[in-house]
Amino acid sequence: MNHAAPAQPGLVRAVGRWEIVVISVNQVVGSGVYLLPAVAAAVLGAASLVAVVAAGAAVSLVALCFAEASSHFDQPGGAYLYAREAFGPLVACEVGWMCWLARVAAVASLANGIALAAGYLWPAVGSGWGRGVVILLPLALLAWINVVGVKAGAQAAVVLTVAKGLPLLFFIGVGAWFVDWSVVADLHVPGSAGLGRAALLLLFAYAGFENAPAAAGEYRNPRRDVPFAMLATVVIVTVLYAGVQLVALGTLPGLAHASSPLAAAAGRFAGPGAALLLTVGALVSMLGTNASATLAGPRYLLALAADGFGPRALGRIHPRYRTPAAAILLQTTASVLLALSGTFVTLALLSLIARLLTYVTTVASVPILRRRLGNPPGTVRLPGGPLIPGAALLVSLGLLGSSSRASLVAGGVALLAGAGLYLFRRAPTADPAVSPPS
Repeated sequence: MNHAAPAQPGLVRAVGRWEIVVISVNQVVGSGVYLLPAVAAAVLGAASLVAVVAAGAAVSLVALCFAEASSHFDQPGGAYLYAREAFGPLVACEVGWMCWLARVAAVASLANGIALAAGYLWPAVGSGWGRGVVILLPLALLAWINVVGVKAGAQAAVVLTVAKGLPLLFFIGVGAWFVDWSVVADLHVPGSAGLGRAALLLLFAYAGFENAPAAAGEYRNPRRDVPFAMLATVVIVTVLYAGVQLVALGTLPGLAHASSPLAAAAGRFAGPGAALLLTVGALVSMLGTNASATLAGPRYLLALAADGFGPRALGRIHPRYRTPAAAILLQTTASVLLALSGTFVTLALLSLIARLLTYVTTVASVPILRRRLGNPPGTVRLPGGPLIPGAALLVSLGLLGSSSRASLVAGGVALLAGAGLYLFRRAPTADPAVSPPS
């Protein structure tokens, strides 16, 4: 029997529904959950608990629009595909380009966060060559795992998500017994000076769910499972964030001024060992988010290259492993270089604008996709006609209005670079082939 690889290898549909859910949750819950309680409490006090839930409800409007749009497609690319179908190649090129830049910026930023956390636990790796090793080795390992198979990449994300979730569940489950409910019940808001910034922070604490459709070409049933995964993610993350905020508010006096709020709170109600557990949890949380970013990010490059944007090699599937190996290696190399050089700080500003561009274009694409693609069996159709997309568009534009000038400038520069990528477009290739579910 001939087991040789096919001449034109395709992607393999190997990832199931609950793996997609875990991957999506993993992309949302990163280092932010360890910092959010203090920053939100500084502006909103105990009302930050209500604000966390309200932010989840607002983000769910955007997630619903992604759910409907994603139910029309089973190829890799996510928001890039929706923009291409609704608005044409120029807007799609900009969306795909910005989505990928956001992934690179996030990976580089979190790689530095991992180095800082590791330096806290082991000072020898906090600077110099030790810092370089701590940045390079985890990213190289994640790249290798994702190159050898999408199933391996998904399983690594699942393992790291469980590992990052256990300290948070410990924090909520144990800390709930020590909550001072009188503090939680005091809904007085300290002041209104930072309300816009707090709203932006809270809403973007949920960012990341939009990357779930990026690898749809390797999901077993993406048109059904991706919408479910995105909505489940928002619900799960909202419950998790609310639990963390509740315990932090009720167990740590002076929460607003804490530099490591979860570790400090855990140390108060469960001792130094618990504080260490939450510190390690922060490190694992960042590593887990990078695992999902290494899975999702290269699929934007794959979709772009298939349409002629960028080198043809980025659109090729590895003949043995059936993954976009070149795209994975390019993203990892770019992330390592940015993390080591420190220039990722400016690029990190793009993640905000990139996500906003993704939200606005996807939400706006929903009515257009309804008209053009109809309502074939299996697709999601939101109730209320234009009401949900309209409300989601207001949320997205509100976020855009709260962005800093530096973020807008960085986003404008990146959009110009994306326009250059569009101008040098080559002839498109066929969409990546997809094998049947394994």
